[in-house]
Amino acid sequence: MAHLLHIDSSPRGDRSHSRRMTREFVAAWQQTHPNDTVTYRDVGRQPVPHVDEPWIAAAYTPDDQRTPELWEAIRVSDQLIDELIAADVLVVGVPMYNFSVPSTFKAYIDQIVRLGRTFAIDYENEADPYKPLLHGKKMFVITARGASGFGPGERYGHMNHQDPYLRVAFGFIGITDITFVHIENDEHSSESLAASIAAAQAQVAELVAA
Repeated sequence: MAHLLHIDSSPRGDRSHSRRMTREFVAAWQQTHPNDTVTYRDVGRQPVPHVDEPWIAAAYTPDDQRTPELWEAIRVSDQLIDELIAADVLVVGVPMYNFSVPSTFKAYIDQIVRLGRTFAIDYENEADPYKPLLHGKKMFVITARGASGFGPGERYGHMNHQDPYLRVAFGFIGITDITFVHIENDEHSSESLAASIAAAQAQVAELVAA
């Protein structure tokens, strides 16, 4: 039995293509794996806090030296990390904003990339001191983009800071098995958008079946 962490980061509701596709993905997964469990987190419409000075002080203070105020400063971070650690599979909806990710999802990443919880530092290994602490997780990322052509070698490929950033950020903490599903052409004709949605739905069906 696996546990899924389902995350949406779009601020839009019913008009969100990434939300629609993550819902379809999770529904298909549960139909295929009825005993699996799901935790849902909506950082698009219920944003998590940005990292601030108390957070930094708390994160770099040993557990036995933290004051109640410092524990409160990283309470949300601990909760988000606990959810992440408990998950075997991540299903994440991330629209492309200005060639990268929404600030709400960046805030989420800043909360979960944390020394001592999701990565460690081996100070004796100067060549490669950073060590990921999360292993064995599978991640599916559903993106929604206004245009197409953001793939490697395509016309906007050099402007795509979404896929590479997510691979680096999550790979840094040990999540390297990442599959992307892209919905494109939201700003173009309804026909091209419909074709992209259909292709994404077919890809999701194949991924769930596999």
